Amino acid sequence: MSGTERGDTRDRILAAAADIIAEEGVTAKLSVRAVAARVGVSTGSLRHHFPTQQLLRDEVMRRVYDWFLPRTDIHDSAVPPRDRLVGCLRQVLAMAGIGAESRAAMTTVTESFISAEQTDDVREAYLAMQRDGQRRVEAWLQVLADEGALTDSTRIPQSARFLCTVLSGLSLERALPSEDSLVQLETETLYMAADAVLRS
Repeated sequence: MSGTERGDTRDRILAAAADIIAEEGVTAKLSVRAVAARVGVSTGSLRHHFPTQQLLRDEVMRRVYDWFLPRTDIHDSAVPPRDRLVGCLRQVLAMAGIGAESRAAMTTVTESFISAEQTDDVREAYLAMQRDGQRRVEAWLQVLADEGALTDSTRIPQSARFLCTVLSGLSLERALPSEDSLVQLETETLYMAADAVLRS
């Protein structure tokens, strides 16, 4: 099998898994048999490309985020590191929507991961999303560390976790009633979080 055929099979597997998730929801079970049957490959071929269901789900979620999340400007060194980091965080936050859109997204998250029975599939789906978010923020921080804007690169995982937690809180806040301008509050919060990470 040539490299092109291997890549094509891998892409077809990922597309089939993404279709199952689109049809059944983010917590859909990605069974080896179901995905392989949909693609028309053997279970052995699927396992060759993705030895575990978790690896398959992680790659599908990574590609979904790549599709929804536009390319960031983290490499644009003409922009101060602090502003670039906040810009990247804003892009993630924008995915939560505003108002009714944000409430609908939060309802989906609640139904899928909080009020749902805590099965292995639910846990696996949530952790795949969490790992992908963590990986992305760590990559941004690594770029800034390579430029010297982040003094302690050994704390990148902890700093990324902190920033992901801030984003989760702001996403939830978007779905709740608010008296003040959320845009101003979010801006202040994101800059405080970026400053905390960059100064650490």
